Amino acid sequence: MEDLRLENHRNNLVDKASENHGEEDETGDKQSWDDNLVDKIKDIIGYEFKNPNLLQQAFTHYSYLDQDKTSTTSYERLEYIGDSILSFFMAEEHFRLYPDLPPGQLTKLRAANVDTEKLARVAFKYKLHTFLRHKKPLLAGQIKEFEEAILNYPIHSSGLLNAPKALADIVESLVGAIYIDSNSMETTCKIVKNLLQPMITPSTLHTHPVTLLYEICQKNKVKLESRDLWKETGEVEFMVDGEFVGRAKYRAKRVVANNRAAYEACHKIIRKLKLENPEDNESGSQQ
Repeated sequence: MEDLRLENHRNNLVDKASENHGEEDETGDKQSWDDNLVDKIKDIIGYEFKNPNLLQQAFTHYSYLDQDKTSTTSYERLEYIGDSILSFFMAEEHFRLYPDLPPGQLTKLRAANVDTEKLARVAFKYKLHTFLRHKKPLLAGQIKEFEEAILNYPIHSSGLLNAPKALADIVESLVGAIYIDSNSMETTCKIVKNLLQPMITPSTLHTHPVTLLYEICQKNKVKLESRDLWKETGEVEFMVDGEFVGRAKYRAKRVVANNRAAYEACHKIIRKLKLENPEDNESGSQQ
């Protein structure tokens, strides 16, 4: 039943893209943009689109539609199907690669490999954002901030960075467009596997700072409290047994401020525990 719904969805997207492509062929500028995009994407992924309009749709943000009256569809529907394909591919890939890994760890590993930050890194790595048609005045600054921030986290920040969602969206929409155009899950998955390199593995998967903070406090039987001042100051604070242990300020997104505060708190608690229990630390290092 799921395969039938996926196939019906694919056919609807193909039909709609074909209709729009016929209308847009009459304008020389539009056709030139399509052809250039097809060639550039082929150089990146090794696949040549048969229907250029699908590719154009994959790189059209909904904010652009008010300006370009000839474009009637944004990438959102392709993003939807691409998201499903990425999750399926990663689940199957990890199931085969790590036969002894329990479901809980498989779920965490899959999530890390297809989350917003990971996909935004893919988009930035291949400069896919340079093809995006949009009217988002703040996006350029967000991408610049992201570009500088990832230098400190070569693989993944585990929630410490604010990754522009639009970057992740276009990776998902591109994957969706590849599947619709090729009508082949095998072809799509081969391309996805190459795009997502290097993948996060069990050895490079880090525990989320908020999760780690709760685990540390539970293990050491201490009381954890948080103060959410984000709406007023952009800050989030953590306290353990009434003692301040971490604070972070990030006005752009509350969850990032919370993660950064948790990260700081974790390190402060760990340092304190090492000072209070040097024997445990020494014996642990000898094992």
